[in-house]
Amino acid sequence: MATNISSLIVCRKVYHDHCYGIFNGQNPLKSGFPLFMLELLSIVIISNVVRFLLKPLRQPKVVSNIIGGIIIGPSVLSHSKKFRRNMFPDNAEYVVRNVGTIGFMYFLFISGVKMDVFTLRRVDRKHWIIAVVGVIVPLVCSIAVAMVERKSLPEGTEKPFSLMGITSSLAISAFPVIYPIVKEFNLVSSEMGQMALSTSIISDVIGNIGVTIFEAGKQGEDRPIGALWYMISLIVVLGAIMGGIRQAMLWIVRTTPDGKPVDQIYVITILLGVLVIGFIADMFGLAIANGPLWLGLAVPDGPPLGAILVEKAETIMTEILLPCSFMNIGTIVDFSTLSHHWSHLLPLFFIVISGYTSKMIATLITSQYLDMTLRDGLTLSLLLSLRGEVELLLFVHWMDFKFTFLVLVSMLVTALAVPVISIVYDPTRPYMVNKRRTIQHTSYNVELQVIACINDEENLHGIKRLLDFSSPTVNRRFSVHALHHVELVGRANPLFIDHEKEDGDTDQANTTSSVHKALKIFQESRGGCMKIHPYTAKSPKRTMYQDICELALTKQACVIALSLHRESSDYLEGKRGIKKQGHPSTTASVLAHAPCSVAILVDKIPYMNTFSSIMMSSEHHFVVLFLGGADAREALAFADRAAGNEAISLTVVRFLSLDNKGDDEMEKKLDDGLVTSFWVKNEGNNRSVYREVVVKNGEETLNAIRAMNSDEYDLWIVGRKQGINPVLLQGLPNWRENTELGVIGDYISSTDFSSQASVLVVQQQVLRGQEQASGCSSVCNKWWSI
Repeated sequence: MATNISSLIVCRKVYHDHCYGIFNGQNPLKSGFPLFMLELLSIVIISNVVRFLLKPLRQPKVVSNIIGGIIIGPSVLSHSKKFRRNMFPDNAEYVVRNVGTIGFMYFLFISGVKMDVFTLRRVDRKHWIIAVVGVIVPLVCSIAVAMVERKSLPEGTEKPFSLMGITSSLAISAFPVIYPIVKEFNLVSSEMGQMALSTSIISDVIGNIGVTIFEAGKQGEDRPIGALWYMISLIVVLGAIMGGIRQAMLWIVRTTPDGKPVDQIYVITILLGVLVIGFIADMFGLAIANGPLWLGLAVPDGPPLGAILVEKAETIMTEILLPCSFMNIGTIVDFSTLSHHWSHLLPLFFIVISGYTSKMIATLITSQYLDMTLRDGLTLSLLLSLRGEVELLLFVHWMDFKFTFLVLVSMLVTALAVPVISIVYDPTRPYMVNKRRTIQHTSYNVELQVIACINDEENLHGIKRLLDFSSPTVNRRFSVHALHHVELVGRANPLFIDHEKEDGDTDQANTTSSVHKALKIFQESRGGCMKIHPYTAKSPKRTMYQDICELALTKQACVIALSLHRESSDYLEGKRGIKKQGHPSTTASVLAHAPCSVAILVDKIPYMNTFSSIMMSSEHHFVVLFLGGADAREALAFADRAAGNEAISLTVVRFLSLDNKGDDEMEKKLDDGLVTSFWVKNEGNNRSVYREVVVKNGEETLNAIRAMNSDEYDLWIVGRKQGINPVLLQGLPNWRENTELGVIGDYISSTDFSSQASVLVVQQQVLRGQEQASGCSSVCNKWWSI
């Protein structure tokens, strides 16, 4: 019997939205909502398990998500017909694909919000050269290979505009892909991280032009008039977004009071607008993902609007919607289809390999031409070769074995590149200096370069006290580089502003805060003994230490000044040495990587919004607890400088072990030399007192400190930990709660110690260049620095 195909009827079982319970004899997998919840739960659990297993291999989250999607798809679990029939019936696939598409829409919207295209005005010529070469060379190479292999290509990819779509995806470096990986591996504030982000924005601009031509050509292949309508629709939609919607968003920013959040109705309207603009873009054939990206670019980045949009949407997008996107990708990928199409995939493989390798080589050669080191050039070429969500969206045009192949290659490129980047590039490497940059080794008549780190007004109060404690004079001037740190929220590109050089810049004017105004007043009150240079750095909290260390390196600073209050979040984080996310605190990272000495003031005086201009008008008494070692010597050098002020009295207490037990001979000689020099210098000074205490263990050390506790002391000064005789601390390490302050520093700053005086903990610069091994490793280091 003949069958009329046009009248073919397909019967599908209707699924209930909800299940009335297994006790009523119903299967929850036969209801739409419970089934979707199970699918979502499965992909989240599988992806996180894969992420945990791949963590030692330094794999980014996007690789784990792709693998999680592949595992749940027909390549692994869904290869079982029973599993697929129960987990992914026809109706369920429809839901997963639509929610997955929404996930990609919000991903691109958030990426657009974070992307600051106006940074293109500030990037160097170097970035433009690398970006243009990095797009054109792989595009030309892959097109050349494609033309040679055109007759052997799979059906559907041999057309000119299809080839253009594949080759352009190989040439583009997508900012939405690179930024999450750079952020995940703490490279946002590094030199190569910032260069990769700026270069990828330029590449994205070039790529968007190419994608526009590709889409217009694709629509005009059958009907030439389709290309014209595409261009008209594109101009109208972009004009409406940039000319209308952006102006409305700027009005929202202007009408929002300083320090106040944006009204919720505006936030909800914009987030719903993502779906509206996606519908409009899809209706006009502009690609459903382009609309949300353009809308995100129209949002003014940073606080108040961009920041709150990212805060409200990023978590649900990352943890709920994007897993559905990767689950959708996984249901399409099927490795079993590859074995039957190797003859067609071989030409496609040559195109892909030529595109990726030519991009890496072109970027590497260009970086060498621009006088970058081989290490930096290789790092940049690998960063710009990373593939992820954007490529998956571009490949989704081919819903067959070609898509499976392209997804597999993209995943492998990223999976191989990221570990190599981790091996090759260390963002803290420039801070490893051999030259001494300490207070002890700086002459008294040389202007002392100080980096003062400020987070907020409470922190500013402590920094001003620390600078006052340092007692600068006309003969011993201080040059203070005050770095005001602002956590980067709602934008991707970190921002560093020198307020003295960019005085007329509009963006700079917006970042000038009450902190810098207070510092200006503070400087004026100190006469000519102190010059303050204001800076603002906006970066993620995890990479703030890189801005601090970079500034210290550039200004050849002798000391980095940090301030903690007993009740501040930074101090509480330091109690464990790590933050709740498992990453070192800013203070711990500065201590680990600083190219100079570090001084941490624990301010016990309650914060008052008052100016301490009269602080040094009265006398003050400092006490130095000298337990020996490099840090103790640096602490004594600081105190000796401060004691040059006649308003300061100084007591130095040196702790020695009974019968010199546990002493390091070299450290002992260095300690003796500095202490003797101090004593000879201050022998006739009745404001300076020196005495020694002999102890057997850590308990006696604490007893001696308790015995000397007095309300007359205004500041306790102690070295952090380097070179301390372990006998002096015997029995104490298990007691400490704050690893950043050392054992003694933590004790005298704790509530267990009744003194209300502030505490200054000092760490002398750690020379890190001397630890490199000789032989092969030194040769390799010379080779990389070429």
